[in-house]
Amino acid sequence: MSECESTNPAAPWKTSALATVHCLTGCSIGEVLGLLIGVTLGLGVFWTIALAVVLAYVVGISLAVKPVMKGQRISLTDALKIVWVGEIISIGVMEFAMNAVDLGVGGVSVPSVFTSMFWVGIALAIPSGYLAAWPVNHVLLKHHLKSCH
Repeated sequence: MSECESTNPAAPWKTSALATVHCLTGCSIGEVLGLLIGVTLGLGVFWTIALAVVLAYVVGISLAVKPVMKGQRISLTDALKIVWVGEIISIGVMEFAMNAVDLGVGGVSVPSVFTSMFWVGIALAIPSGYLAAWPVNHVLLKHHLKSCH
């Protein structure tokens, strides 16, 4: 019996915690890359956040699709059909929380990535994204809108 099918009452929360860590990995890679590029190029707050969100979705969905394709031996299109709803919602919640914290701290509006506030913003944003998305992922898994991958 897999963790997704377990009768242990703690298992759904453990499963959703692990799914959130998986999602956080992709989101954080894309988010940090987007912030690094945007701040370095001086794109401004709006375009830096937009770039970070786009990259978070690209990396996050890519990391979700790959194990589904491999595990079920299906095409990219079929794997996207399985994961898209859960990933769009989960990444959206995570990105909203992360960018709200980073914007509030001022990490995205710094003149350089070598400014300590840039890294403080990221350090506070990442756990905030996790905490915001964990209960959402729990509900998505419970209602079979997110897959265990």
